[in-house]
Amino acid sequence: MSARESGRGPVVVIIGGGFSGAATAFHLARLLPAGAADIVVVEPREGLGYGLAYSTPDPSHRINVPASRMTLISGQDSHFADWLEQTGAIADDPEAIAANGALYPQRRVFGRYVESHLQPFLFGKTIRHVRSAVASAKLSGEGYHLILAEGGTLAADALVLATTHPPPTLPLSLQSVAGAAGLVANPYDLERLEAIGRCDHVLVVGTGLTSADVIATLDRNSHCGRITALSRHGYRSRGHAAMLADPIGDFTGLPSRSATVLLRRIRSTIATAAQQGEGWHPVLDAVRRQGQIIWQALPLAEQRRVVRHLRALWDVHRFRIAPQIAAVLDRRVAEGTLAYRAASITGAERVDGRIGVTLRPRRQHTQTIETFDRVIVTTGPAHADIFRTNTAIAALGRMGLVRLDPIGLGLATDSQGRAVGTSGRPTGSIFVSGPLARGSVGELMGIPEVTAHAERIAAEIHQWLGHQTALRRKAS
Repeated sequence: MSARESGRGPVVVIIGGGFSGAATAFHLARLLPAGAADIVVVEPREGLGYGLAYSTPDPSHRINVPASRMTLISGQDSHFADWLEQTGAIADDPEAIAANGALYPQRRVFGRYVESHLQPFLFGKTIRHVRSAVASAKLSGEGYHLILAEGGTLAADALVLATTHPPPTLPLSLQSVAGAAGLVANPYDLERLEAIGRCDHVLVVGTGLTSADVIATLDRNSHCGRITALSRHGYRSRGHAAMLADPIGDFTGLPSRSATVLLRRIRSTIATAAQQGEGWHPVLDAVRRQGQIIWQALPLAEQRRVVRHLRALWDVHRFRIAPQIAAVLDRRVAEGTLAYRAASITGAERVDGRIGVTLRPRRQHTQTIETFDRVIVTTGPAHADIFRTNTAIAALGRMGLVRLDPIGLGLATDSQGRAVGTSGRPTGSIFVSGPLARGSVGELMGIPEVTAHAERIAAEIHQWLGHQTALRRKAS
């Protein structure tokens, strides 16, 4: 029986209570009159707003942009920074203050900030938190019947898919050692990371943000052995500029329809900025802010070219590391206990309790075999695996209600944030909030972009609820 058939108000179920889901619930609750709908967030963690990113208990894991750029409300850039000052949340964490005065709190503190702003709605029962995961879903009349992993069911009139990214998949070249004790396939398994010996020789597969977090964790645990960080290009995540500057460049007036032309424009703008004494940071900040318009102007074939050829380069400039973590990496490199290498893994085998890895350096045909005590996979989310890793989305996919976007970055959506089904038509009562919509929307990974998207999805749901109310009145 659907929520409407049971005589209750419409039920909007948000699947996933990390930042995307929590922000969507927050903004929807702010828009709706009291009692207009039942907002239910299904999230197995104890609190809302933490998710995978902001639930880490590791004190070495910090937000990777200044607090002044983190906000739950668009247009209020200092919202998080003001909360930090009002609550004294970093009073016992002097390391949160960078040399230039910018604040980089521990990541879990941002989760507390989001949770604190949802509390009034939770206490007032405008938002309800069901502590579980959705195991499966079925159609039920005009709504949905959700089966919960912890037992029980939920009826929903509308769904919001706001789940986290799928975890990294084990590269094919490492599947031969999948059961090895020395392989850490989940880089978020803090217990496994803390069990690594101080002198172990460690291979970190991947050189992005997660790789930097893992190395910071090892360093915090007094690891002093050698660490090799490996990726195809060998790029290391960049840090922030010493001084903040306003974005430079306009890439939306006549947006490029070619990946090559876009790259040339970015490089030309960086060169012009350099002549004015500015670095690349403000140019890439402009690209990020204009990213959704830039992305949507590119034809599908050009979007695929960007992902295939430029994504690695973009990611290391776009996703910058906190100065505290950059200092750890710099020190380890200077000490000779951390090396970045550009190479591919072509095979692996167990060797006397260790893992032997066959490496082919970039642009070389020769291969070498090196042995490591531990191998940690930090290759980033496996976006296209969402149907394999999320049973609720898989069930919706089997019913033809959702599908992958053609780039393979998540789920296909229309311009109103509604999921697109296998027929190519949108499913009117299923919305996608957050990075799962990245392939259709464009730049949708940073907090400002996710906040704006959550606000937009909340507005679309608000409009949808108004339309449903009008239909019910007409029918009666």
